[in-house]
Amino acid sequence: MKRILICEDEDTIREFVVINLKCAGYDVVDVNCGEAALKTFETEHGNFDIVLLDIMMPGIDGFTVCKKIREKSSTIGIIMLTARTQEMDKVSGLMIGADDYITKPFSPSELTARVDAIYRRVCMSFIKNEKQSVIESGPFVLNLKSRTVTKDGEPIELTQVEYQILEFFMNNKNTALDRASILNHIWGESYYGDDKIVDVNIRRIRMKIEEEPSNPKYIITIWGYGYKWNDMQ
Repeated sequence: MKRILICEDEDTIREFVVINLKCAGYDVVDVNCGEAALKTFETEHGNFDIVLLDIMMPGIDGFTVCKKIREKSSTIGIIMLTARTQEMDKVSGLMIGADDYITKPFSPSELTARVDAIYRRVCMSFIKNEKQSVIESGPFVLNLKSRTVTKDGEPIELTQVEYQILEFFMNNKNTALDRASILNHIWGESYYGDDKIVDVNIRRIRMKIEEEPSNPKYIITIWGYGYKWNDMQ
């Protein structure tokens, strides 16, 4: 069963989400505050595929919950719910480890489409590639079976989204990739959001793999187009 933890303090919205995701085939556990979300996640030993978090809640907010859950699991899918439209709220959530965001109000079709997209990505983390076990580029080794990345032999902690982007780059070394291609490959053609989510994730990856994130030498910006993985070999 596809398991999802929902944390939303507004009863009507939480009930709306629960009903629609149950109809979509998900096993739903719902709570109404950040404290309960963290306790439930701990009690269930992280046995969830996705966590859906409201940002603005009394007590522990969604950003804090997201950060703490991401510290415990790099593979779980995290989606932020927010009524705000400010760009910084979306960027902040993505920078601390969220995979996607949904802005209220949203339709049942958008909700299920976004959750399904994240679930497919989580499932991919358990699929083993038998044709090729690793991809190497410069100091990096990407292991397709364990879905891990090392740099000079040292492991790099990546979320599944970050891993998939890096895998896409390393499979297309020295090739300029436009934002739309990256967006479609990682999030799917039916993605409801905009391509800014690509830029935020690239920024997050650079902070983890580059010696100087502000002066990157591996993920190169192609201005007005997209990005290119610079194979240093």
